[in-house]
Amino acid sequence: MLSLYQQVCRECASLVTRRYSTSFSMGIRVFEKPLRAPIYGIYGFVRFADEIVDTFHASDKQMLFQRFREDTYHALEHGISLNPILQAFQEVAHRYQIGRDLIDPFLDSMEMDLDNTRYNASLYKEYIYGSAEVVGLMCLRVFVDGDEAEYERLKPPAQALGSAFQKINFLRDIRSDYHDRGRVYFPGVDYEKFDNLSKAAIEADIKADFDFAYTGIVQLPTSARFGVYLAYRYYTKLFQKIRNAPAQDVTETRIRVADSRKVYLLASSAVKHRFNLL
Repeated sequence: MLSLYQQVCRECASLVTRRYSTSFSMGIRVFEKPLRAPIYGIYGFVRFADEIVDTFHASDKQMLFQRFREDTYHALEHGISLNPILQAFQEVAHRYQIGRDLIDPFLDSMEMDLDNTRYNASLYKEYIYGSAEVVGLMCLRVFVDGDEAEYERLKPPAQALGSAFQKINFLRDIRSDYHDRGRVYFPGVDYEKFDNLSKAAIEADIKADFDFAYTGIVQLPTSARFGVYLAYRYYTKLFQKIRNAPAQDVTETRIRVADSRKVYLLASSAVKHRFNLL
């Protein structure tokens, strides 16, 4: 039965999310149930695209990515795919009107990583939009479920939250991006001379994104608010740890939030949500 295949594909997207990101998977699990499968579908799609450019070094990544792009378009056009992740994603895209205006910038940004190792201010802005801000907008499409007025109203803070998450990822992974992939995303930053002054400027930019994003989180539908707030709490805790570390530590160690701390953040966030204290 087709319904069985569709359910298996949704479960594959859920598995991908749980294996790759404990933070996002915990956040998704506290969404109201109808939102979980669609957000898993989005995460699975973006995770696999990113995996091609970041991991498959022994393969022709350009060829693999082009095939992934073509398979994505085929799935969207025909409403079916034998790739279970693309099958799950195309269901979400059709159900929530996630169009090529969001999908193409995402794929374009991922493809930029195949060739670019240094990003100037213009490329950096384009990359942040395509790799992170549009993902926030895909999720917002799900959260508002067809309410175009709410979508337009909440677009700017949703983009800011995606931007903040991505910039923190860049800081957290600055060592592996440089040593394993030869990349430096931050414009004008020399990894070999990365110092506290450079770090502070990046952190000020991230804080501005977070402050603006929070104004949108508290206005989200109740079905999504707790899950997004929880992801926000995880990332602000990671941000705090990075801010408290000297630049040298950031370039030598991948800073993370312990699982025990994540459990505490889950519990404390649940209390705030329950008593409308966000």
